[in-house]
Formats: sequence, C-alpha cells, structure tokens
Amino acid sequence: MILSSKGWKNMFFICLGIFLGTAFCMKWLETGFYYNGELFTIIGLEITYSPGRIMDILHHIGEPVHTSIKAHLYFDFAFMAGAYGGILSLLMMARGRVSTPFQRQLLLFMALLQLLAWFCDIRENIYLLDWLADKQDIRTSIFTYHLVVLTKWSIALSGLLLAIPFLLRKTKPE
Repeated sequence: MILSSKGWKNMFFICLGIFLGTAFCMKWLETGFYYNGELFTIIGLEITYSPGRIMDILHHIGEPVHTSIKAHLYFDFAFMAGAYGGILSLLMMARGRVSTPFQRQLLLFMALLQLLAWFCDIRENIYLLDWLADKQDIRTSIFTYHLVVLTKWSIALSGLLLAIPFLLRKTKPE
C-alpha cells in the first residue's frame, strides 16, 4: 500500500490520464442528452433535479439518448479509477511531506476513505443503470441514492482540499 514518493507521483499521473481521457468522452456524450428539447446533465441527475424530473427523464427518453446515458455511465466506471486513485495518490504524496503523526494518520485515513467514495460512486451508477433498465418508481430509493451521492462528493472533495495545502508547501517541515 505504501509506495515511494516517486511511485505515488507516477500513480497520480496515470490516474490523471485516465481521468482526462474518460472525462473528455463523457462530456462529449453529454452533448446529446436531450429530453423534450432540453439539455440535461448527469450532475443534474445526481444533485439538482427533483425525483419526479429524474424519473421522467430516465423513463421517457428516446433510444439514442438511453444508449448514450448507458455509455456515459460505463465510461464513468473507468473515470472513477482516475478520480479516486488520483485523490488517493495526492493524499499519499501529501503524507510524505508531513512529519507529525496526527497529520500522517489523518492523510492516510482520508486516502483510505477514497475507497468508500469510489464504492459510493459505483453504487450511484448502479442505481441509475437499474432505473434506466427497470421503469420503476424511484421515490422509494431516492433518499438512499442522494445519501450515496452526498457521501461520495463529501469524501472526494474533502480529500482533495486536505491534500492541496500540504502539496503546495515547498519542503517537508523538520
């Protein structure tokens, strides 16, 4: 689990490549996400749209858009490896720049929590894929879905925001 500083840096750049490549593909696919002449987004499905609107979109889109959303969600599985692996790498690189046991443990804990965020993102995609395949009423599971989304975003952003200040330091404190 503990790589050298160079190993974590290499892992970060691999993850960054995966992240950028899949992000490009997903953004390109999103350009065709239209329902009733209006563009919608995956972020909207995750955060801002009401349960009724989510159900309406997922249950009444045409076949080309349905196929594009599924492709987007499948690309997202690869994107996750880049995103969470990259944040984990940043946290471990930051851990190598600190000397206090508390900071080292906190950074390690946040790095390991990225695995939970990754799991939440996988679960989120499974919800969306299930809702696309099975025209069920999502109101029974929407609370859990939003809890999973909130957990994912909270952990990922917290990890990123925790790592950055340590990485911006010039040298490891004595």
